[in-house]
Amino acid sequence: MTFERILIVCTGNICRSPMAETLLAARFTLAGHSSSVRSSGTFALTNHPADEPARTLMEARGYDLANHRARQITLETTRWAELILVMENHHREAVLALDPTARGKTYLLGHWSGQEIPDPYQRGEAIYARALSLIDAAVDNWLEMIGRKPS
Repeated sequence: MTFERILIVCTGNICRSPMAETLLAARFTLAGHSSSVRSSGTFALTNHPADEPARTLMEARGYDLANHRARQITLETTRWAELILVMENHHREAVLALDPTARGKTYLLGHWSGQEIPDPYQRGEAIYARALSLIDAAVDNWLEMIGRKPS
């Protein structure tokens, strides 16, 4: 099973979802798949750049979040997506409150490990690094489960 349009959701769309969006899109590209990956927030800091610790961690991995600007989740984005991946259960609840038809396509990013990915915002570099580690593992799990993990 492949998904052409994937939406990743967190709260502010400045930490977790931009990192996950970037990693998932890059790994799909490596796997030769042309999925479109976007991110948004349930309470987005609209038009804000990615948070500095997130940008720094991603730069250390060779990814550039400099052009990211936070976006609020909308009914249009939930309807666009074939798969919606959220960081925490309350994000799933927010998505379903906005669009009840998204029920069958909205999952935790950490679904396969049964983990939520806690918000690192303003909690220090080590917490950001832990969040990125959880995101990294969850992205790999999704790619494995949908048959698109790069070798």
